[in-house]
Amino acid sequence: MWLFFALLSAITAALVAIFAKIGLEAVDPTLATTIRSVIMAIFLIIVSITLGKFSRFNLSAFNGKEWIMIILAGVAGALSWLFYFLAIKLGKVAAVAAVDRLSIVFVVVLAAVLLNEVLKTTTIIGAVLVVIGAILISI
Repeated sequence: MWLFFALLSAITAALVAIFAKIGLEAVDPTLATTIRSVIMAIFLIIVSITLGKFSRFNLSAFNGKEWIMIILAGVAGALSWLFYFLAIKLGKVAAVAAVDRLSIVFVVVLAAVLLNEVLKTTTIIGAVLVVIGAILISI
């Protein structure tokens, strides 16, 4: 089931890049990212309410470490999108998307270093192929 959702994520991420490139023609990328984030927040609140996710929500259910990690993830995500929209505004969307997908390589390395995930040979080969693919698409 995770693969199905991962593919949906990839398809919708591709749509973000295309819609953003078209929408950024005469718009500041920082402002566009801000507006996009507000729309996302409203949409996700509606989805969470509809799915009943707030029915048992309790702020104290999160400990300090969890709050810090969620906040850091939010800030990192916001920075990622600010840089992404700026890059899309300035460059070719396919090249920007390809370089952006190098995040896969960074995740592999950081997961090994910070989460002690085991790097298998196939994972390393896959990461190298992602780098090669990003280079080939962006040139």
